[in-house]
Amino acid sequence: MEPFRPERIYIDREAREKALTRQVLTRLPGVPVEYIESKEKIVSEAASLEDAITEGEKKLLITTQKGTFFKSCPGCIEKMVHCNYYILNLGSNCHMECTYCFLQGYINNPFLVLYANLEDMMAEVSALFSQYPKRSYRIGTGELMDSLALDGLTATSRVLIPFFTQWENTLLELKTKTNQVDNLLDLDHRGQVVVSWSLNPQVIIETQEFKTSSLEERLLAAQKCQEAGYRIGLHFDPLIYYPEWEKDYRELLEQIFSRINSRNIAWISLGSLRFTSELKTVIRKRFPQSKILFEEFAPGVDGKMRYLKPIRVSMYLRMLEWIRRHDAKLTPYLCMESQEVWHRVFLDTEGKKR
Repeated sequence: MEPFRPERIYIDREAREKALTRQVLTRLPGVPVEYIESKEKIVSEAASLEDAITEGEKKLLITTQKGTFFKSCPGCIEKMVHCNYYILNLGSNCHMECTYCFLQGYINNPFLVLYANLEDMMAEVSALFSQYPKRSYRIGTGELMDSLALDGLTATSRVLIPFFTQWENTLLELKTKTNQVDNLLDLDHRGQVVVSWSLNPQVIIETQEFKTSSLEERLLAAQKCQEAGYRIGLHFDPLIYYPEWEKDYRELLEQIFSRINSRNIAWISLGSLRFTSELKTVIRKRFPQSKILFEEFAPGVDGKMRYLKPIRVSMYLRMLEWIRRHDAKLTPYLCMESQEVWHRVFLDTEGKKR
């Protein structure tokens, strides 16, 4: 995977003297830099472009976070089973082009954004953890951007890991579709950091996950992290339904378990392809060659379109079966699914655990 190199860097007034800003500029010599007083004007101008997303992902905006960095996972809503996950947002957007990415229909700022005021993030988190010292936290940084895609520029992981491992009740997850793990390998993570990969068969990576690392690159990076003592997370989300899906996902699992010791796996999530009506329109416009919308979909309890329930349940059951063939003790969890689907996957007809 080629490291990201933007066409232009915008730096707003409050981010100019931040350590992260200096770090990025050091790593990107020769890239034009424009210092701005306010981001609103350039965001408005970019949003009016014919293909604002494609143009915006070529530009990097370094700014400061005015709101909160830390929040509960948006999956924690009524009627959806959730896993008490917390989100740490250190920026937004992504230069990798996955056809199904929800960010295309969610973020109104097309630029890649980095928040440079990490000291404010640490103060916010420290105050929260001090207020609730006995609460356990499972935290991820991969909601609005890939956790490691820009880490070669920012080295943010080298700030996050020493900071969060101060608290014994904290587990930090860095989730990625890249092979950008070099900054992690010499850090003392104290067993409190999980490095996770979103995984799909190589044919899906090639046709739906443009500009991401190949499957081989991701698995090699996972092996490096495993050798450095990290636990590994696996996210099969979204699962993509197509005629050869069973063969390809079964082979994918065989590749993974031939490289990763199942005892080093922290967790496995399963989730089906889902999208809003707005995202459907964006996918058709930006990726007309993609076939992921050709199946039949129905709205779920959260209003998002999903494969029909029997298809989703069948896919989850097959994945569960194949995973347990490699290690009977592994139990995946379902991401963004209803209680009914959870029960149909993990309980038999008599209500006993599978």
